[in-house]
Amino acid sequence: MVRLFLLIGSMLGGLAVAAGAFASHALKDKLTDRSLEIFELATRYQMYHALALLLIALLLSRAEAAPPLLSASGAAFIAGVLIFCGSLYALSFTGIKGLGAITPIGGVAFLAGWICLAIAAWGYK
Repeated sequence: MVRLFLLIGSMLGGLAVAAGAFASHALKDKLTDRSLEIFELATRYQMYHALALLLIALLLSRAEAAPPLLSASGAAFIAGVLIFCGSLYALSFTGIKGLGAITPIGGVAFLAGWICLAIAAWGYK
């Protein structure tokens, strides 16, 4: 899991930087201000959770017996990025408001990941 979380975390972080640059240069004149805000929110949350995934990989690499919830936290963060950020990216490009109904599912995945991380931290050795 360590290698997988390092790989995915670093890819998500790099893609967040690329998406942010793309938004500020190429999309600035193509999207409405509101759509651009939505896109930037997605990139921000993607970066936060890419960094959190790298932290989880570090914790997993240092633990003799890592709590299973630590891996669950990483999986939830990945799901959250795919669902939350993915739906916001799609919403910003398409304007289909129904995509906003999917976004809270990703938010719940993020919350679940943070809760799993907190519980894992409590039992971390």
